[in-house]
Amino acid sequence: MATSAQLFEEPFDADEYIERLAWRTPGGGSKGGAEAFDPKKLLEEFANHIEELKQLDERIQRKVEKLEQQCHREAKEFAHKVQELQRSNQVAFQHFQELDDHISYVATKVCHLGDQLEGVNTPRQRAVEAQRLMTYFNEFLDGELRSDVFNNPDKIKEAADIIQKLHLIAQELPFDRFADVKAKIASKYHDLERQLIQEFTAAQRRGEIGRMREVAAVLLHFKGYAHCIDVYIKQCQEGAYMQNNVFEDTALLCQRVNKQVGEVFSSPEMVMAKLIQNIFENKLQAHVKEKLDTCFAELEQYLKNLYDLYTRYSLLKFNLGSDKHTFLSKLIKSIFSSYLDSYMDMERQYLQSRSAVILQRYYDSKNHQKRPLGTGSIQELKERIRQRTNLPLGPSIDTHGETFLSQEVVVNLLQETRHAFQRCQKLSDPADLPRNAYSIFLLLVEHLCVDHIDYALEIGLSAIPSSDAKNANLYFLDVVQQANTIFHLFDKQFNDHLMPLISSSPKMTECLQKKKEVIEQMEVKLDTGIDRTLNCMIGQMKHILATEQKKTDFRPEDENNVMIQYTTVRDLVSKYRILTQILSALWGLVVSLPKHTACSKVCAYVRKQVESVRRSMDGKNVDTVLTELGVRFHRLIHEHLQQFSYSSMGGMLAICDVAEYRRCAKDFRVPLVLQLFDTLHALCNLLVVAPDNLKQVCSGEQLTNLDRNLLHAFVQLRADYRSARLARHFS
Repeated sequence: MATSAQLFEEPFDADEYIERLAWRTPGGGSKGGAEAFDPKKLLEEFANHIEELKQLDERIQRKVEKLEQQCHREAKEFAHKVQELQRSNQVAFQHFQELDDHISYVATKVCHLGDQLEGVNTPRQRAVEAQRLMTYFNEFLDGELRSDVFNNPDKIKEAADIIQKLHLIAQELPFDRFADVKAKIASKYHDLERQLIQEFTAAQRRGEIGRMREVAAVLLHFKGYAHCIDVYIKQCQEGAYMQNNVFEDTALLCQRVNKQVGEVFSSPEMVMAKLIQNIFENKLQAHVKEKLDTCFAELEQYLKNLYDLYTRYSLLKFNLGSDKHTFLSKLIKSIFSSYLDSYMDMERQYLQSRSAVILQRYYDSKNHQKRPLGTGSIQELKERIRQRTNLPLGPSIDTHGETFLSQEVVVNLLQETRHAFQRCQKLSDPADLPRNAYSIFLLLVEHLCVDHIDYALEIGLSAIPSSDAKNANLYFLDVVQQANTIFHLFDKQFNDHLMPLISSSPKMTECLQKKKEVIEQMEVKLDTGIDRTLNCMIGQMKHILATEQKKTDFRPEDENNVMIQYTTVRDLVSKYRILTQILSALWGLVVSLPKHTACSKVCAYVRKQVESVRRSMDGKNVDTVLTELGVRFHRLIHEHLQQFSYSSMGGMLAICDVAEYRRCAKDFRVPLVLQLFDTLHALCNLLVVAPDNLKQVCSGEQLTNLDRNLLHAFVQLRADYRSARLARHFS
């Protein structure tokens, strides 16, 4: 096996290397079995290989030493080159500093020489300029302008510069001695100013931006510069408003002019501001006046136009540049100030009249003359009595199933109010916004909550019949359902549109308090109406039981048909001693017995009313109302059963009726109601249980926690109470 450095490159496994060496050695591996193994040959091979490894190590070591020497030599050479470069760099840096110092010295000398030359040249130039102006002044003094600069139209720029300076000088001269020359200079001044403005106007019409810039630069020092800007603004607007959309025309005009003024005038911001002010105070103000004054009598159209115009003007403000917002806001306020001052009064007036029209139109469609609701101390006294006693004060009216609530009316009122909130947010001053929004909210409460919902609740309460009415139609739950839906819409608008306007103001507390008062007032009337409706339901059940249940239903004269079943029951009672087995056996027998007509009709009526409650309520209100109805239903059946005396067969029939009532109670899906009827069913078992087992049944799981007087009262209803001497079980 040849030995080389490549064999020891990573990854290297010494064990694998030894195994491979042994395997390659004849007689050193496992080939040929144990007989072929020769340890001497293997030892000899290992010794030879170790020698080869030593020689390889020596060769590698010599090579490493040679490379290290070469590396040290190259490092010294590199260090020497670096030192030479550093010395060269230091010399170059010194030369650079010397050159920089020399340049600074020369620059200082040049600046000093320039200052000296300027000090000599400036007075000379002033003297030359003064002499030149004196020459021109003498021409005005003589009354004859001989210089070519005043007579050559091509030199109007030079003439303007001269006359502007002469005009300033003339202002300082005494009037009595130089009145004539001052007048001539002023005349020439105004004449040149007029010519320059005419030249500027002509250049603007020709679209010569360069010439306009030159003339504007000359006019900058003249008093007529402002007039030049006015002429420019007037000409810019010629032919600009050819479309029907004044806002788009204005935006396009300003965008076009904004690019041009920067090339023509030295102060483009001032020119643009003057242009915008001119447009707003003339064209746009006239547009607003035309749109609003023509429809002032029509409040709806007036408010729509006002909101639309103000919104579009605000958008125009952003289109004209973000750097002019404050300036443009002042212009917009000045245009709309007279309209914004009276806006809130107009808004309230419109909402008041519009809401009244919506409501009246609805009542007219129902052929209903709105009844005035009582007010004052008498009405308050009636309301308190009705809330505490649940008595119908006043005659019951027949609404023929009409709830007098309309989602269409509600949507219209909320839509009008939503538009009012939007206008209020846009048109109100930020300081007045919460107060204005609150006033709109009060109008919504007045017309939606008071004039519509509260009125419908009052009508619904008046339409609820007395509890002893027969075959009464109950529509108040429909009123509850619609009122609940409407109030959800009202609450949504309160959160979505009113809260953002008042969230950071003290008016938020007032709005929440007002909303709370409205909710509480409605809940009181809803609770009263639901309570009276439940009383009517119980009254109807009581009427069914009174007319359909006979005194002899639970003591029939012919008991032969059920005697066999009764005997079987008594045998079971004697046979089984465990309460659950007794009741299970009893239940298996009574389910096949017929129910009384009264029971069937009452259960059918109850199921219908339970479904009506589920349809009219939502959330926890369903369980609350059904719990109350179930408790009253149980009380009615409990009291009803205590009016009769029961034979053995009658007790079985009573158990059968109560079982049906219990099945009906399951539709309530209220654990309390089902528990009450389970207990009542257990009480009815006391009517049929054998006298010997009575005490054991009374101590059963369902009856052990009941008052013994209640158990005794049920046992007293048995026909065999005296003959079987059942009183001894309760003594």
